[in-house]
Amino acid sequence: LTMFAMVLAIGLLVDDAIVVVENVERVMTEEGLSAREATEKSMGEITGALIGVALVLTAVFIPMAFFSGSVGVIYRQFSVTIASAMLLSVLVAIILTPALCAMLLKPTHGGLAARIFGGFNRGFEKTTRGYVGMVGGILLRPLRMLVLFAALLGGAWWVYTQLPSSFLPEEDQGVLMTQITLPAGANAARTQAVIDMVENYFLTEEKDAVQSVFMTLGFGFGGSGENAAMAFVRLKDFDLRTDKTLSASAISQRASAHFRKIRDAEVFVLAPPAIQGLGQSNGFSMYLEDTGNKGRDALTAASNQLADLAQKDDTVGNVRGNTRTLESQLKIEVDQEKAGALGVDLSGINGLISTAFAGSNVNDFVYNGEIKPVYVQADAPFRMQPEDINRWYARNGNGEMVPFSAFATTKWIQGSPSLARFNGTPAISMNGAAQPGASSGDAMDRMEALVADLDGGYSAAWSGLSYQERLAGSQEM
Repeated sequence: LTMFAMVLAIGLLVDDAIVVVENVERVMTEEGLSAREATEKSMGEITGALIGVALVLTAVFIPMAFFSGSVGVIYRQFSVTIASAMLLSVLVAIILTPALCAMLLKPTHGGLAARIFGGFNRGFEKTTRGYVGMVGGILLRPLRMLVLFAALLGGAWWVYTQLPSSFLPEEDQGVLMTQITLPAGANAARTQAVIDMVENYFLTEEKDAVQSVFMTLGFGFGGSGENAAMAFVRLKDFDLRTDKTLSASAISQRASAHFRKIRDAEVFVLAPPAIQGLGQSNGFSMYLEDTGNKGRDALTAASNQLADLAQKDDTVGNVRGNTRTLESQLKIEVDQEKAGALGVDLSGINGLISTAFAGSNVNDFVYNGEIKPVYVQADAPFRMQPEDINRWYARNGNGEMVPFSAFATTKWIQGSPSLARFNGTPAISMNGAAQPGASSGDAMDRMEALVADLDGGYSAAWSGLSYQERLAGSQEM
């Protein structure tokens, strides 16, 4: 878009200067004035017009720099580039071009140049007369022309509907990301083994394109824990990757195909989003919403079914998210009637649980000139097992210590690692990308079709760059 703005700016900048030169030459020819006199008279005629054109065009493009959302991010450079060039154009046309006209233009009295340009002018006038005659003929047959115009509009609409829709092209930014997710409960040793396999592939099989690999364990776009990891792959300079097989997209496709052989983990190779801040990676981002209120377990099952269907589809791929398995969670059930009878309020119970598990900052003290924080937390041996909760006591309203076992019990349950809501509805985040040869719009349409086929009344809601694509459609400014 910035290059497009430069192309337009070059034409606009030359246009202003041409207007000045042509008007000066016209005054010299028609009134027989010298170059300086003609320049002074010409600038008195067209200076206001030049300023008016510049202000109007600037008023058209400058507001684009203040648009919000992705449109503002995309077109901000375009707006600033073309507005700055137009202002420069009018300054050149008003200040420099008149001086050059007064110095360089000479009256013409015939000769080869006059014959050449005279022939051009005669040909241009003939073309103008032909165009005027054609327009006159069209105006004499309005019904026929309206039918032809309607046919052209219909053809344009048909072509428009057949074209694949997309929002922004994917770019090789010299960086790739790899998301690694093992089954719930997998320990760090199993995750590290997969990390070593991923790192070894990039540094050996893709050594011609990969400069370095940074691995992190315990973090991933799909969640955090011992079963999650991320790899950040830095590619070599673009001058060293002139071959198309060494592009980021080609590496991503080969690596994704290779990592499908790993049975112990799901490994997805991702590229950064085209616009930083709109999503975590390239491709589409969506939420599967439980609009039918079927419950969290049914929503998780539906997301797993959707991911399986998408992996078998020819339009979408790399579908991922918090979709795989539930996690074991320890649930503490508090009998509120018993707690109330014993004089223990819920705020005190919640505060104690929070302090025992996570700790609370209660004070600071100065030691050797440094401020040290004071945290209160249950000692590690007393917060490691479910039965340790029976060792805890809560203070009631009378200052007495009441054991937790008097009003609380524990049990293990299967629960989702996160309880996300989108548009006020329980939802699960899912991400993916279009298969090679398919556009992002095709992939999004296909995901909506797959969601519509799910039983239970689920719906798809788009977020990030995908939301902006749906919002803007395929329109161009």
